[in-house]
Amino acid sequence: MNRFFAIFERDVRKFVRNPIVVMVSILMPLVYLVILGNSFQGELKRLPLALVDMDKGPEAVRLAALVKTVESSTGSIRLFEIQDESFAMQGVRDGLFKAVLVIPPGFGRDISRRKGAETGLFLDNAETVSSATIQNALAKAIARFGDETVKIRDERVHSAVEMRSIELYPKFDYDQTLIPGVVIMAIFLGAMMTGAFNLVMDRFLGVDESYLLTPLTKRDIVMGLVASGLIITTAIAVIVLFFSSLISGMKLFELLNPSGVALMLVVIILSTLGLQGMMFIIMGRINHPRIVGVLGGFLNVIFFFPSGAIYPVESFPRWLRAFASINPETYSVHALRALLFKGAGFSAIGGDIIFLGVFSAVTVAGGIMLFKRNL
Repeated sequence: MNRFFAIFERDVRKFVRNPIVVMVSILMPLVYLVILGNSFQGELKRLPLALVDMDKGPEAVRLAALVKTVESSTGSIRLFEIQDESFAMQGVRDGLFKAVLVIPPGFGRDISRRKGAETGLFLDNAETVSSATIQNALAKAIARFGDETVKIRDERVHSAVEMRSIELYPKFDYDQTLIPGVVIMAIFLGAMMTGAFNLVMDRFLGVDESYLLTPLTKRDIVMGLVASGLIITTAIAVIVLFFSSLISGMKLFELLNPSGVALMLVVIILSTLGLQGMMFIIMGRINHPRIVGVLGGFLNVIFFFPSGAIYPVESFPRWLRAFASINPETYSVHALRALLFKGAGFSAIGGDIIFLGVFSAVTVAGGIMLFKRNL
């Protein structure tokens, strides 16, 4: 019995004397609750919708008012009234809007002549759930407009208003829209298990003490591990992208042109480099692999779920949207989605590349500064 208690006491002491493991073990379930609870809130909210009124007549104004009613009553959309149709359409391609509702010239005239009037709804169908939510929300406004038109004129008007939905991009299945998130998750896991993790294992095994006998500088050690992790993780991400496209039935080579392939590699490399540098900042002074294992799931939840890979960022509460604006994975997911599903060029993802480039430079420099080259 004494031998049993000796083993028991030793293991409890090892756990209690490691404050990081204790703290993360307590905080992780609470963070899961907060992050996951706010990342998946059921009905989508605040999806940005551009309204272009090219008619300007009283009937068009009344329809716009009904759309505003949907915005205020359900909160599923966030309405932006835009004067320039081309600007609104470009906004959809750049990710500023999820859809554009166009009220064409002659809309009021067709209503007054009791002819079927049409509106155009241009959808960003690269996000299937968001486009379906907007379509359903606007269908209610259109139906209400038709009912009011019938009441006012006291006779049934055949197809008073019809909303014609136009998908701007080729149709994608839901599992295909998850591919950018899957690639980013592969990059995160690769960054966790290479680079800084190898340094932690060297410390745990005592191998890092041999560094003190060499003329290696902190920059040599950190950059060497970052470079090896970058090559390995980039290769993993490309392999995951290829096989996930095969599994989901997406014709990858038909969607990407040479410039798109080059931009995608830039996004993957910068995402990998930024996460590698971040791991050095977080794990630069850790000396036990157990802590790395505990931190892995913790960090994955914090960065992956608020990235917009599964749930639209616009539907997050304000504090989580603020975090998403500085989350590097948010920019990686947006860039990959634009390249894969929209055939976008540099103009659409230039901001993402700039953010990822700055983030990579800052985190790698921070990892070098915080690295401890002594016992």
